[in-house]
Amino acid sequence: MRWWIIALVFLVTLINFIDRLTVAVLAPILTVALHLTNQQFGSLTIWFLAAYTASQGLSGRFFDRVGTRRGFTWSILVWSLAASAHAFAQSLGSLRALRFVLGLGEAGNWPGAAKVIAEWFPGRERALAMGIFNSGVAVGNIVAVPLIIWLQWRFGWRAAFLVTGSLGFFWLGLWLRFYDSPDRHRSITAAERRLIAADRLDLPAARPIGFRALLRYRQVWGIVLARFLTDPIWWLYITWLPKYLSDARGFSLKEIGLFAWLPYVTADAGSLLGGWWSGALMTRGRTVDRARKTVIVCGAGLMIAGVPAALSTSAITSLACMGCVTFGFQSWINNVQTLPSDMFSARDVASVAGLGGVGAGLGAMLFTYMTGSVVDRLHTYTPILIAAAFLPLAGTAVLFSVGGRVGRIDGPIR
Repeated sequence: MRWWIIALVFLVTLINFIDRLTVAVLAPILTVALHLTNQQFGSLTIWFLAAYTASQGLSGRFFDRVGTRRGFTWSILVWSLAASAHAFAQSLGSLRALRFVLGLGEAGNWPGAAKVIAEWFPGRERALAMGIFNSGVAVGNIVAVPLIIWLQWRFGWRAAFLVTGSLGFFWLGLWLRFYDSPDRHRSITAAERRLIAADRLDLPAARPIGFRALLRYRQVWGIVLARFLTDPIWWLYITWLPKYLSDARGFSLKEIGLFAWLPYVTADAGSLLGGWWSGALMTRGRTVDRARKTVIVCGAGLMIAGVPAALSTSAITSLACMGCVTFGFQSWINNVQTLPSDMFSARDVASVAGLGGVGAGLGAMLFTYMTGSVVDRLHTYTPILIAAAFLPLAGTAVLFSVGGRVGRIDGPIR
């Protein structure tokens, strides 16, 4: 049953990214239709990320209090309504407001998914489950580009928002019909319930512990700071890739539809292989600390490919190098997002994951603003792509030095 559950989370993550990327894919159209500069277009992501960042922490706490079933229900209602309403935007101001509400709703997907995995999967399978759910990000990117461009060509950009925004309502029907916790699910076998319960870290407590107490753990700060430094590289590619291909490589909208999805195929592979690899290392006797860190280091190293992506004179070579970057990032993030369930009780996983998302959002906001400013002033993406290539090395160094050993935290706060 747990594999059906993670399939549901994969599907909602795919929808999450289709809704999120509609603005990015339609950037060449929207910037002309609404007379937006690069910096103004970048500000849409800032407004989204402002809400997304705040809501990551709040959503994590919300999911830990009300549970995953109710938490996902409210989250997808908010973001699907906001995504559909983009069809009625008339100005930069209305787009900013809608991106803000979209960010409030979409943020719940990640702490919610982390909590589902902590509740439903044993430790050796969590990174693979995280990889399956996170592959929804890559598949969403792959599907979004041709789908949205086809909708725009056939029906116009406003209809594209209506169609993509409605997908979440169909998923919600499946969620309410099929999801429950493993303790109460009617279709789970006794053997599967024992497998999950034997490996899950549940500390006796009436409620999740508060943010102030969580922030006294250096392990939490390691995750938050690592994501602050490293997640901007992902936001750079999902926000600016269509615009970069148009501005720097001279791609038409049709060519963007044909080629812009390629780095997300490699992202999907990195998501699945990165999750599988750490689990395979644990099966072969490696500690959870060694297994997670091995994959994290390799993922950070692959993201240096952003340097030749920026400097290459060949658009195809640049796209291939970007594929290495997205492969590396998804391998990296799958294992970092698994750390809360490796370290903390299932009752607190969503809260810790949400705090990590806050760090990711703050870093992404800062870097996205810098990107728009640099491109408007220098008319080149090269400095941004090169700087982004080295951020994961810094994030990984901080994760290991501040977070320390990966393992269960059973004792007092330290």
